[in-house]
Amino acid sequence: MMKRKNIYILALMPFLALILMYEIVPLFTIIIESFQPDKGTGFTLENYHTVFTKLLYQKAIENSFFISLISSFFGILIGFLGTWSAEHIGKGFRRLYMTILNMVSNFAGVPLAFAYMILLGNAGLMAQVGREFGIEAMTNFDLYTKNGMTLIYVYFQVPLASLLIAPAFAGIKKEWKEASLILGGGAWSFWTKIGIPIITPTLIGTFSVLYCNALAAYATAYALMMNGLSLLPIQVAGSYVGDVQMRKGLGGALSVVMMIMMVAVILLNNRLSKNFQKGRVKA
Repeated sequence: MMKRKNIYILALMPFLALILMYEIVPLFTIIIESFQPDKGTGFTLENYHTVFTKLLYQKAIENSFFISLISSFFGILIGFLGTWSAEHIGKGFRRLYMTILNMVSNFAGVPLAFAYMILLGNAGLMAQVGREFGIEAMTNFDLYTKNGMTLIYVYFQVPLASLLIAPAFAGIKKEWKEASLILGGGAWSFWTKIGIPIITPTLIGTFSVLYCNALAAYATAYALMMNGLSLLPIQVAGSYVGDVQMRKGLGGALSVVMMIMMVAVILLNNRLSKNFQKGRVKA
């Protein structure tokens, strides 16, 4: 028994080595660098003072939080409705729906930015259609803004949300629906009183994943906006690959702030999920 356990531990070593090299060591390095000046050595809070007092970085925090929050909300809403519909239409459509989700979930980064430029850019297809038919909302839509970036983020949030929510729908047993029907409940009462409460912890956990996914997204935003919109990932990258000099301390401070924003939302959602589950058990 002990020998088998040692084999399992040995098999885990490559994974543990990867975690150490690419997760633990960089994490502590970034935290330590955030308290060091860009020139020289020692301890300083100047990097954090710069982050919270300079307008550029204040806007980066604000924009990143706004885009992550709104795109996560609409991503989970659209994903929920899509998955719910696929579950009710039939198994064949559900398989097709999941296949499409797996395909479009890999369409991100530079190709996604290019696709949106062709579709919704200033000289894009929708702008041309809007000019042709006199639709001002389509003609005047500006993709290169915070709202335009939010729309792009919603695109890659929806497949991820749907893929995470789908197992929760599969866990809802047919017998529960039949029991609700026998007791005189309709589809609305089943979903409002049984179905949605059961999958709510999954929805809360999914929101955490979507929020972190959006907060750390970099490639699409940079390909489309470059430095036109201040976002935390873009500012972090700019601190480490600056045109003039690297500012590791500032980049570390920005990274720590971004991690705190992630951890805070994750802890809040975990608390809400636990409280909800306790309330459901008591009920």
